[in-house]
Amino acid sequence: MRYDFATRTDRGRVRPNNEDAAAFDRATQLALLADGMGGYNAGEVASAMAIATVRADIAQWHAQAGPLASAEGARAALQASIGHANHRIWHAAHTQPACAGMGTTFVAALFVRQQLVLAHIGDSRCYRLRAGTLQQLTRDHSWLQEQIDAGLLTPAQAATLGMRNLITRALGSEPHAAADINEFTVAEHDLYLLCSDGLTDMVADAELAEILRAPMPLTEKTALLIDSANAHGGRDNISVLLVQAKVGARIGTKVAGAVRAKAGAAKRGILTRWRSA
Repeated sequence: MRYDFATRTDRGRVRPNNEDAAAFDRATQLALLADGMGGYNAGEVASAMAIATVRADIAQWHAQAGPLASAEGARAALQASIGHANHRIWHAAHTQPACAGMGTTFVAALFVRQQLVLAHIGDSRCYRLRAGTLQQLTRDHSWLQEQIDAGLLTPAQAATLGMRNLITRALGSEPHAAADINEFTVAEHDLYLLCSDGLTDMVADAELAEILRAPMPLTEKTALLIDSANAHGGRDNISVLLVQAKVGARIGTKVAGAVRAKAGAAKRGILTRWRSA
């Protein structure tokens, strides 16, 4: 299995700065995304710290594990690296006045051959598009999700409330991280979307699925997802990271040209629907 990556982040139309961070590492097949919060410009410190710490730790684990790397080992390495990141953010928040109260949501996807080890904390999400069907793989750590789980609110009712950003877990908010870690089997042509709530609060799942299904390169899809969130108001920072699972060699120049032509037509069609909405 081979994995292609693409990412993009945007300040949005309202926020004065961007506290999101996203990165990928092809060598370790790792995708990371974080949405920082708290303090004057400290949110971007927390998100960057989380990304840098986990990326470095996983690179070290990968170098040591080599060809013997397994999903079980990846799970343990990811859990340890998230704990390390949490400790660093917690310590900085309690020792540096400018960083007081900072924290970050976090989602990490680590691919080991045909297995995905997925970790998250907070309300940044991971979706999977498989055979044209979009499925959310993570479950928000938020007050609204707790109300839905308890049967006190329906998803439709929750969508109308103004408390969507009240999260119940974050890296750096407690001395010990309480991340959820799960494993999934990857199928050929799976497309994974990691994103901050600046995307999902603005763009409905049906529109996400339409863009992800469009026959265009990953970089075009990331741009289109950002454009969509901004077209709907862009009230928060917006970050997206796509991971495409494939088998075999990279496509040739002639095939790539055909894909780009289809991408242009698909993008024009989606933009036309936005303008007429």
